Amino acid sequence: MNFDRVYELATSLGCEAEWDVPMCDYTTFKIGGKARLMITPSSDESLAEVIKVCKAEGIKPMIIGNGSNMLISDKGLNTVVINMCRSSAEVRYLGDGIIECDAGVTLSKVCNFALEKELTGLEFAFGIPGSAGGAAYMNAGAYDGEMKDVLVSCTHIDTDGNFGQLSGDELGLSYRTSAYEHNGFIITKLVLKLEKGDKTAIKAKMQELLQRRKDKQPLEYPSAGSTFKRPVGYFAAALIDECGLKGASVGGAQVSEKHAGFVINKGGATSDDVMKLIELVQKTVFEKKGVVIEPEVRLIEEI
Repeated sequence: MNFDRVYELATSLGCEAEWDVPMCDYTTFKIGGKARLMITPSSDESLAEVIKVCKAEGIKPMIIGNGSNMLISDKGLNTVVINMCRSSAEVRYLGDGIIECDAGVTLSKVCNFALEKELTGLEFAFGIPGSAGGAAYMNAGAYDGEMKDVLVSCTHIDTDGNFGQLSGDELGLSYRTSAYEHNGFIITKLVLKLEKGDKTAIKAKMQELLQRRKDKQPLEYPSAGSTFKRPVGYFAAALIDECGLKGASVGGAQVSEKHAGFVINKGGATSDDVMKLIELVQKTVFEKKGVVIEPEVRLIEEI
């Protein structure tokens, strides 16, 4: 694996490239060791060339957006990390309620863009601390809405560095997953279909949902958002609370006393602390309730 070759190609294409990058600076958990090499593509075309050289060198790159749904090992990542959140990422209005955005744009920016265009349907996503690409990748949702409701298509780069597109049923959108979680392709752009609405009403709904987040979720602490998927027929937070696990901790990791569905970094938490606490919660809930709860957060071990 010739990382120097990847670095040289990336920089020649105008991409940002940096060695030994602390991943704790790029995740909302504020946890993670150093990445061998981080590249922020200058364009989708440059990203395709980087993917091709990575494949030629036997390197499997890891893709990050806003780093909001991942727990990265403190041992670091001996690979190329592709940071999709480039400064030039933007949102465009195509007319007739259709928005196109680059994968690295934050969801909040897309929501505010929709507000300015007086388009409704994306209010549920306001306050989700992820990128648009990450939201499509995991079919993010909240407050009775999900990306599946508005996502029309995604443009991507496949593992050979070729461009392609999935739309409609091809996207494989279901609870917290999509076809992209299984095919390994990199989402580069999204097309969303919204409806014309009243700007005042849209803004009010966005503010209402944001306030609900602030009131109920531990936003003052680093976390990866909701830690566990919702088991069929149950709510993970309620199960965890009923098992008396609010406030349970391992090292610097704690089950939030404000919302039992969140594992938070109270200060100095390691990835091992979080993993052990997640396992403790899973074990306790299964023993007391007979229900298996699965992590929603992506657990990324040493590569």
